[in-house]
Amino acid sequence: MAVTRNSRHTVIERIRRDRAFAQTLLDEAQTVFVEGEPALARLTLRDLVHGTIGFEGLAAAMQTPSKSLHRMLSARGNPRMDKLSLIFEVLRKEIG
Repeated sequence: MAVTRNSRHTVIERIRRDRAFAQTLLDEAQTVFVEGEPALARLTLRDLVHGTIGFEGLAAAMQTPSKSLHRMLSARGNPRMDKLSLIFEVLRKEIG
């Protein structure tokens, strides 16, 4: 039997080594959010956070507890618009 791997781990590793891929995912998160799929956008942002700045780094940049950020970016999260736009801003700076 073939060994399988969680696709999230593969995506996060690629984000870490390929900034163009990370930028494309960030653009995609923004697009799907605007097009009415906020849950998918949040999960994509979560992977981007794991692959770049990390939740502790994001928490420091936003002056928000990391536990709150984990909840915001969960499948059932419900972040306020100001927090979500700040997450996008921090990730854009991080990805460059």
